[in-house]
Amino acid sequence: MKIKSNIATSENGFIFNPATGDSFSGNTIAALLLLAMKSGKTESEIKQDILDKYNVSERQLDLDWEDWMVQLKEANLLETER
Repeated sequence: MKIKSNIATSENGFIFNPATGDSFSGNTIAALLLLAMKSGKTESEIKQDILDKYNVSERQLDLDWEDWMVQLKEANLLETER
């Protein structure tokens, strides 16, 4: 899944959707994830980066990732799949 190209993000977790005018505030991890997703990294690359940097199990990461995707989808921040 990809973040919509028009979504503005900042390093401190601010997220803005210019199409809807909605803005969101995320934490540091959310900001890192969004920047990685916008840069074109794949899900597996992002997950591996997280596993390398943080003390989290692969199972917990998968659960958190699914929750993250639901939040992004509900906020209308993801590209629609074709």
